[in-house]
Order: sequence, then structure tokens, then C-alpha cells
Amino acid sequence: MAKFFGTNGIRGIFDEDFTLEFIHDMTLAIGTFFEKGPILVGYDGRDSSPIICKVVTSALNSIGIDCSVAGIVPTPCLEFAVKKLGYVGGIMITASHNPPQYNGIKPAAYDGVEISRENELIIENIYLQKNWIKNSKNWGTTKNEERAISTYLNGIISQVNSKLIESKHFKVVLDLGNGAQAVSAPDFCKMINCETFLVNANIDGTFPGRGSEPTPQNLSELSRTVVENNADVGIAFDGDGDRSIFCDNKGNILTGDKSALLLTKHILSNNPNSLVVTCLNSGSNIEFLAEQFDSKVIRTKVGSVEVSRKMVPTDALIGFEENGGFMFGKHNQVRDGCMTLALMLDLLAASSNSLYDEISDLPPSFTTKDKVACSTENVPKLISSLKDEFPNSDTTDGIKINMDSKNWVMIRPSGTEPIVRVYAEAQSQEKLDDLMSEYLQKVKTIISR
Repeated sequence: MAKFFGTNGIRGIFDEDFTLEFIHDMTLAIGTFFEKGPILVGYDGRDSSPIICKVVTSALNSIGIDCSVAGIVPTPCLEFAVKKLGYVGGIMITASHNPPQYNGIKPAAYDGVEISRENELIIENIYLQKNWIKNSKNWGTTKNEERAISTYLNGIISQVNSKLIESKHFKVVLDLGNGAQAVSAPDFCKMINCETFLVNANIDGTFPGRGSEPTPQNLSELSRTVVENNADVGIAFDGDGDRSIFCDNKGNILTGDKSALLLTKHILSNNPNSLVVTCLNSGSNIEFLAEQFDSKVIRTKVGSVEVSRKMVPTDALIGFEENGGFMFGKHNQVRDGCMTLALMLDLLAASSNSLYDEISDLPPSFTTKDKVACSTENVPKLISSLKDEFPNSDTTDGIKINMDSKNWVMIRPSGTEPIVRVYAEAQSQEKLDDLMSEYLQKVKTIISR
């Protein structure tokens, strides 16, 4: 099991467990894994990101590897640029949705997709054995990469009916969350002739607007701005711009599951007989929907790496997580907030309905999630106790307790924070509330024993 890589890259509190010395040595290990350059380096808007970038590029140069710096970019922008501009790999400096005191590093392979779990273990082994390149005969060089954002936006526009979208003059509210999509999403909207209203628009590593993670609880300003301006759609991005949560034209915040179902329906209607990859904690309606378009669903453990790396060999068209991470295989097999916005606008341009009406046409689904503080030491006790009580449960990733296909609870430790996440689906809102209340209490009781 990985010691440093979590659900999504390596993260920690900067200058505590995520020190410059650790970053330097781990970069040596990543560089040794890549063997050669050039490597593309990008970062989010966190206060510690620029200094970490200097350490990363210096460490790569010290073992003879050339690199280029893209500056502040969303994670999917860096990943797409790695693939399109011919880099050997990429390193994104980000802690995604974690609080401001965190930062992290996330390597991407030459194909623009996060490296596999197996390769994470190889890098960790190089780091632990200090088996990195030594006494390199040459120093590497560091250049600037100015093409990343334009390459990314042009790539997105090529995947949708941009002329039809332009003709609709959509009103779009962007809640940029003081994060990295501020450098790209507004420009994208201008390119396709949208009237745009910005919320939390300035990049700020302390995320003063509503925090770095978009949740239904903190998106009231997005909702209000959509209603006040009679906008067609609103969208909120997380800190590094790979996830997106939508708001319909009536100001309702959509769960990641709901928007994923809607986008999947739109994409599969034009591409039947396709493959969809999603995690164990996504709602059950996806199987029902895929069947209507002669398509299949593959389930993975939780985490974008799991979904992305399953999409590559299976050539899956769609991948998604319930947290607003959506992947469109024709563009890149990674979560991409701006590509997801483009797909939603493509759907609305082709439809005579509003987003609210489109959502109303979906089969009803009732899903939710919450979290409970839990130290790493308490996780085995929690899972083991639940397994004893529910011996027929799925323990592929944490534990998933199935009452039937429409009623289940899943509990798993976070790979990025000292918490356990509790997910649930039920056949009605009342049943869901009862289920969640019961299991949150059960989890807290077991942990406190």
C-alpha cells in the first residue's frame, strides 16, 4: 500500500509533513522514474506553490532533466498540454480542494493522464531507497511554456459544436472559487460568445470566497447570481479546476451524480455502444441509463486515478466521480472542469429545454455524503467492526453495505484528510435521511469506543 501517495497525488501541510526537503527528494524520485525530460511543471494559486515550483525545477535540473514551467494553470490544462505538446511527463503542484495550509504534487504520464497506482509505488520505492539519479554529467535547463492555456482551450472547443453554442448567446455564471480556472474558464466563455458573470474571480491561495471545495452548502452566492441575472447555467470549480458543480437556471445546486447522468445521457445519445467508468460510490441510475444506449458501466475503487487508468486500456468514452469530477475520453481521460462546462453548453445548445427541465426528465435519485473525523489508527477498527456486523458487504474500497441496488451505504477513509467519508443512496429522500442519520451515528459510536 502507498505510504505517501493518497487518493490523488501526494499532499500534506506545507512546512510540517510536506517540507521543502521532502519535496526536493520526492522530485528526484519522480525525475528518476521519468528518466529524461522535458517535464512540464505547473501549479495552482496557493501561496506556497511558487516556492515549491522552484524546488521542483531545481531538483529536476540537478539530475540532468530539462523542464518547462507553465505557471498558474488548472490541473487538466497541465495534463492536456503534456500530451499535446510532447512532454515526457508533468508535475502539477496542487492540493486540489484541501484547505489553504496544504499543498501537494501530482505526476502525470506522457499520455496526459495521472500515473498509475503501480507507478506510484515505484516512485515511492526510489524515494525510500534514495535510489535516484546521482552524479549526472549534465545540468538540466528550465524554460517557460507559454502555450499551455491556449492549447488546452483550443482542445476543448474542438470537442463541441462551438458554432451552435456561439449562436445561443448563453448567460453563464462562473464561481471560480479563487482558484486556477480563473486563468482559463472566463477566456473559454469569451471564445464561445457567452455573457459571463464572475464570482470569487481573483486567484487567492487562502480561498477567502467560499473555500477551495465547492459544496451545496457554500454555493449560495453562485445560486443567487444565476437567479438575479436570469442565467442559463452556473458552475463552481474546485481549487485546481478539475472538478465542477453545476447550478441550474432556477438556482438549484446539482449533485455531481445528477450532472454526470445528464451529460452521460447527452453524450451516449450521439455515441451508443460505449463504455462508462465510475466509482463504487456513484448512484445506481448510471447502469439503468447506460442500458438505454446499449452501453456498459465498469465500477472502480474511489479516486480519479482509478477511473482514469481504467479508461485508458478500455478506451472508455466517459468517466466520472460523484464529487463533480467528469472525464470525456475524446478530450483526455482526466477530470476537467472546463471541458465539463463545454459539454453542458453543448447539451443546452442542442436542446429546446432549460437545464432545470433537462434535470427534471432524469429518473429520480437520492444520494448524499458526509464526513466524520477519524484518525488513521481508528480506520481498521471501524471497517472491521462494520464487516462483523454486515458480513456480506463489499470491502473492495472501505466497506459498502448493500440493502439492495437502490439502498446502500459506503464508508471509506479519505486518502487526503484524517476523516472517513460516508456515502448513501436510497429510494426516497425520507429513507435517505434515516439511513444517513443511522450510519453517521454508528460510525461515531464505533470510533469513540
